Amino acid sequence: MKSSSTHRVKRINYSSKWKVIVLISSMILMLLSALPSVFGERHAIHLDNAIHSKNTDVVYRYLERNDIPASRITHSGDTLAISFETQQDQEQAQVLLRSFLGSEEGVTLALEPAAPNWLGTMGFKPITLGLDLRGGVQFLLDVDLAPVYEQHAQSLLDELRREFQVRGRVDNGSVIVNLGSASIDSELRSYLRSHYPHWTNNQSNSQLRLALSQEEQREIRNLTVQQNLQILRGRIEELGITEASVQRQGTHRIRIELPGVQDPTAAKNIIGATASLAFHEASPSATTRSKTINDQTGQPVTLSHRAILGGEHIIDARAQLGEMGTPEVNITLDSTGGRMMSVYSRSNIGKPMATVYSEYEQLTNGSTSKASEVISVATIQSPLGNRFRITGVGSLADAQELALLLRAGSLTAPITIVEERSIGPTLGAENVKNGFAALALGLSFTLVFIAFWYRKLGWVANAALVMNLVCLFGLLALIPGAVLTLPGIAGLVLTVGMAVDTNVLIFERIKEKTKQGHPFPSAIHNGFKSAFSSIFDANLTTMIVAVALYAIGNGPIQGFAMTLGLGLVTSMFTGVFASRILINTLWGRTASKVTQ
Repeated sequence: MKSSSTHRVKRINYSSKWKVIVLISSMILMLLSALPSVFGERHAIHLDNAIHSKNTDVVYRYLERNDIPASRITHSGDTLAISFETQQDQEQAQVLLRSFLGSEEGVTLALEPAAPNWLGTMGFKPITLGLDLRGGVQFLLDVDLAPVYEQHAQSLLDELRREFQVRGRVDNGSVIVNLGSASIDSELRSYLRSHYPHWTNNQSNSQLRLALSQEEQREIRNLTVQQNLQILRGRIEELGITEASVQRQGTHRIRIELPGVQDPTAAKNIIGATASLAFHEASPSATTRSKTINDQTGQPVTLSHRAILGGEHIIDARAQLGEMGTPEVNITLDSTGGRMMSVYSRSNIGKPMATVYSEYEQLTNGSTSKASEVISVATIQSPLGNRFRITGVGSLADAQELALLLRAGSLTAPITIVEERSIGPTLGAENVKNGFAALALGLSFTLVFIAFWYRKLGWVANAALVMNLVCLFGLLALIPGAVLTLPGIAGLVLTVGMAVDTNVLIFERIKEKTKQGHPFPSAIHNGFKSAFSSIFDANLTTMIVAVALYAIGNGPIQGFAMTLGLGLVTSMFTGVFASRILINTLWGRTASKVTQ
């Protein structure tokens, strides 16, 4: 009887072609994404489309005649961007162009990528820097809660008038009701106890004064400030400033940080605006339940005191030119608003409905005053749904600004900018220089030590470490909303050390296997295999901490957590995946035979 043996060849330290393709493709993508950050940004001036109607060559020659040469002029949508070498040239050019073009608002300061145009065409941009590195502007806003309390008081008074036909008035956030018969008084007090327990009441002679309790005022204040926070974030996103920071400060103040904004005029106009729309029934005659507001020509219009619908139900607004060439705003309501408008319009066909535009203005004494104006009065011809349009909004630019504010939401309380602070990029440039100097120093010492200690494997680790930094910078530039802050640079320095740890664990396992008598190819295979679980566990636990820091923290803490978390991902990719492919390419041409 013959015995036969079969031999199965198992290839070790071999990388499939698809893994090599993935590595090369990823590194090319990350390198292209990181390149714009190497070139940095140039100081620039943006000209609106309506402003730079003069020929571009004329603007360029005008600056050249005044010894301010532009390094680059590019078009981006409806904006003309003119780049300069220095900030001084940028500021001088702004003054000259405002005089030359005859416009103040359409000539704004900005920053433009200095990378070649082909990188921008491919969609690659520099890493977004935070306020501490890039400079920008910081606003401190004060939320005026008095009108909110007044609104709650007016709503209560309207309710009591409708239910009990009593007379009264609103006085400084309180409701003063004239008492009638004893039976009505008893019913009124019982109604207040059951429906409005958060209103305290004090009787004085024949009047009853109702005031919000301290607990309810505190609750209203918290809700109002929180709503304003959300609305301001929406407005800033409409401006395209995604890396802004909007945070509550104290009981009724909000701090806004806008990195990279050199000319804050446009941002301030949008942030501080409190425009809103409301729709009222136009009454033919004045009554106790009506009010009078002037239209755009100054003529008084009598309106129902209670609005049919408020601006809080508007979910979209688009400006356009109507059939007659006049600007108009197309309004889209939410389901609740559409239902309310439908119910009202069905039962009021043939009656006029007025659109009221309101905004708060700051007075010289620091208080705010509400100014309202009727911008249109239209007869309801047919039932309205959740889509309709309003006219009489002024110029197309006015219609576009109104649409922006309505999309972003109407502030629930007026705000006042109590402090505006411009933070120059000088300190930021110094922070960036010092931070990256520390990174370069740490990286240099690490590369020298690893190359000396691990010899030929050390050069693989050094290549993986450089690839790790390229991937990290590429991801920071590629991920929307990722912002590099000063604590983020600290996270980069920490990432260098943690990325080396991955290779150290692997190489130490390889040395142990070599000392145990394993051939070098076998030691590499078993070293990677035995080290992976330790590397994965260590990185997973650190990633949990990074995610927690990012979710709970804000500002600098989030900046640190962002670079830490991304650094863990890139160090796993380069330390395990990329370095294994490099080692396999250099020393992986050996196969071991297993006999079965």
